[in-house]
Amino acid sequence: MADKSGNTPRCAVLVGPYLSGKTSLFEALLLATGTLHKKGFVRDGSTVGDNAEESRKRQASTEVTLGRGRYLDEDWIFIDTPGSLDFNQDMRNACMVADIAIVVADPEIGKAAALTPYLKFLDAHDIPHVIFVNKIEDSNDRMRDIVHALQDVSDRPVALRQVPIRDSGDAVTGYVDLVSERAYQYQNGKPSKLVQIPEAVTDREKEARNEMLETLSDFDDALLEQLLEDVEPAAPDVYGQLTETLQGDLIVPVLLGGAEKDHGVQRLLKTLRHETPDVAATAGRLGISAVDNAVCQIFKTVHAAHMGKLSYVRVWHGTVKDGEELNGQRVSGINRVTGAKLEKCGSASAGDVVSFGRMDVIETGELLTPGGVAALDWPAPLAPVYGLAITPTNRSDEVKLSGALAKLAEEDPSFRVEHNAALGELVIRGQGDTHLRVMIERLESRFKLHVEAREPGVPYKESIRKGAEQHARHKKQTGGHGQFGDVKIKIAPLGRGKGFAFKNSIVGGSVPKQYIPSVEEGVKDFMRRGPLGFEVVDVAVELCDGSAHAVDSSDMAFKAAARMAMNEGLPKCKPVLLEPVLKVVISVPNDATARVQRIISGRRGQILGFQAKADWSGWDEVEAYLPESETSDLIIEIRSHTGGIGFYNGAFDHLAELTGRIADQVVEGRTAVATV
Repeated sequence: MADKSGNTPRCAVLVGPYLSGKTSLFEALLLATGTLHKKGFVRDGSTVGDNAEESRKRQASTEVTLGRGRYLDEDWIFIDTPGSLDFNQDMRNACMVADIAIVVADPEIGKAAALTPYLKFLDAHDIPHVIFVNKIEDSNDRMRDIVHALQDVSDRPVALRQVPIRDSGDAVTGYVDLVSERAYQYQNGKPSKLVQIPEAVTDREKEARNEMLETLSDFDDALLEQLLEDVEPAAPDVYGQLTETLQGDLIVPVLLGGAEKDHGVQRLLKTLRHETPDVAATAGRLGISAVDNAVCQIFKTVHAAHMGKLSYVRVWHGTVKDGEELNGQRVSGINRVTGAKLEKCGSASAGDVVSFGRMDVIETGELLTPGGVAALDWPAPLAPVYGLAITPTNRSDEVKLSGALAKLAEEDPSFRVEHNAALGELVIRGQGDTHLRVMIERLESRFKLHVEAREPGVPYKESIRKGAEQHARHKKQTGGHGQFGDVKIKIAPLGRGKGFAFKNSIVGGSVPKQYIPSVEEGVKDFMRRGPLGFEVVDVAVELCDGSAHAVDSSDMAFKAAARMAMNEGLPKCKPVLLEPVLKVVISVPNDATARVQRIISGRRGQILGFQAKADWSGWDEVEAYLPESETSDLIIEIRSHTGGIGFYNGAFDHLAELTGRIADQVVEGRTAVATV
């Protein structure tokens, strides 16, 4: 889709917290670039973005949305991403193929911290980005205080590009551009109008401009020298330095506006037009070498109704034609995507973002070339932090459900499906309750599958505290060959985490060699469900004596005898319930550290300590041991105490004895399930 001047399309991704107004800005950008003739609104479900049923239901994005437009004879692709951290995987993947990110922020000091996860990811991958302070007309905070709050959560220096103009009632009615030193008055639904700089804002404009120039001078010795000598730098030099530092992800420009009323949108587009790197520069930043052949990358997979599998790709180099073979797969259909609308095209060139049809074995993140040998680092999928056990309402849908879940997991790599054989559960795991509820809704809307969801079970184990000896004989006469197996075993506890050990100390062949494996098999078979109802671990069993019958002994008989011995012997060994304990690392702003410590204590956790989170200014990491049974809704509580931005990761660490009332309730619950 290169334009007549030879420019390649550039791609901007919109990121930011829930309710910051990304979808409204996405809509405003499409209107300003000629794609839309009438703008839709989130509140009435008429936007191009949030076209999925789940998004409209929540009035919040639940998946990426693509749009395209043309501004001053240049082509643009915009990607709107979800704001909720439940769908953070889509945001990350979209950022990886964008030339620039627009970070949409609320105009409130207290909400600046919500930008931290987004800014950290962008800086970690050197992705150029600007901050657009949205809903500025509703702001009661001073812009300088907002900028200070933004600087507190940004590793890169922030550079304010505009100062607001306020009326007598302190409402924001326009802005002064700090480079051109021109003032503009907002007009609802129209480009801003050039006006004289109000006298009341002159001093603040000069102060803010000097601050911007001082920030830029840290990267330009010539500019620094001019400032020291009180020489006014030429506007083209300032624009050039702004472009260079933005493209190098050295500074973060801050612009302001109000997307719902189209305030500041034209100025944002002009900034993007002049300062966004082109696709060749972005490919170079990612380490993708310029080649003659086509090079593309998949950043999103969608299984669309009546269309099959669609792979959203960014074309880095060359031209891809419909029917061409990439990575051993034939491209079956190329479409440009705007919201839910697909526009078929015969080819796609460098810079474009399109969908490829039916690339069945190709996965998100793959780099596609005709030779199929290219590779590129891609961020690892986010680890799940929340789970639900599900069962189909109609048992005959089990096979169909498995296939549907596999498709959803392919669409979203942060969504996992597990089959827990020990508990007999099908468990889905993801980034939070909303994430999994949306997946369940997609099962219903796309695949016509209805499931019941519940909290997943905990894989408790059991062990013993002391040893015992037990003799058991299995003897049965049925008229022909009977059954005879006779064993004597010693049962002893092992150290925690040692698993299971079996020893044969038979002397003189009282139990023939060929039956020894059957004894071990019988012991293991019984240990799948011990006297408390759970798998038995950390136990040693020694076969020390027994007897056999020349005719009636068999593998089956000795297996049965071993089971009998374990059934009668283990209850004598003081069985004890074991619960899995995770080691968790919880990351939160440091003003929430004390609250998180109370959360851990209230969940029977053991705090191991806390420290400043490396490279995260103003954040702490709290380490703790936490019973797995107490982590089912941990992420929900962490987010509720951190404005939605706290997170954690955890992994199994050890098994710990569980006694008292809680243990009794667990065993009673297991017994009740077994008798149903």
